[in-house]
Amino acid sequence: MHTRAEKLEAFGRLLDVLDTLREQCPWDRKQTNESLRTNTIEEIYELSEALLNDCPDDICKELGDVLLHIVFYAKIGEEKGDFDIALVCHALCDKLIYRHPHIYGQVQVEDAAEVVRNWEQLKLREKDGNKSVLSGVPRSMPALVKSYRMQEKAAGVGFDWEAREDVWTKVEEELDEVRAAIKEEATATEAEFGDLLFAVVNAARLYGVNPDNALERTNRKFDSRFSYVEQQAKAQGKALKDMTLSEMDALWNEAKQKGL
Repeated sequence: MHTRAEKLEAFGRLLDVLDTLREQCPWDRKQTNESLRTNTIEEIYELSEALLNDCPDDICKELGDVLLHIVFYAKIGEEKGDFDIALVCHALCDKLIYRHPHIYGQVQVEDAAEVVRNWEQLKLREKDGNKSVLSGVPRSMPALVKSYRMQEKAAGVGFDWEAREDVWTKVEEELDEVRAAIKEEATATEAEFGDLLFAVVNAARLYGVNPDNALERTNRKFDSRFSYVEQQAKAQGKALKDMTLSEMDALWNEAKQKGL
């Protein structure tokens, strides 16, 4: 690994390279906050995939791409006279120090859960911080991640189950309401499904499982197994639409046995 001096030198090199590109490259010169935004979202998803794959080389590469965007936005801010990368770093450090009084102050904590509760309380006290517990959750955040974060933030101020086992009563209650809505062909079926999903996300949180990660791993597993079914059907000269469910199930079970 590199020394502190080498790390600082590498970051300085990145700033120099971006300065040059911003001045001399037609594409880099024309970029704005708005034009970069969608690319940034794409880069974040690519980093997320690398993290799930647990591939160090890909993680390193994608972190570089995300870092480029951070530095690029700071460069645009500097050009406008609004802020620069130094202010970004100092503001972040100031926030981290303020929100870790158990490290930089005299506050005592027992565990990570108490750190989270203190963090949320401190955010509410900040001059430019969140005005309410849930205001820090972006409205545009994907629904599954958003529900998890809202529940996490609410729990941070004590709005949570007294015992995590109690959540299963709520899950079962919501499942019963979904079944009833389907049976009655009620217009509230969608809302009931939403309540059920929200309760399941809550259960995952209480048992230390990130539901977005869990669902994505299941998505990948389904993709792998279904692709196997598709490939084997093609090898047999069959189209999936012409196969029976039992025939497809047999291939699905083969995929499971192969560890797909």
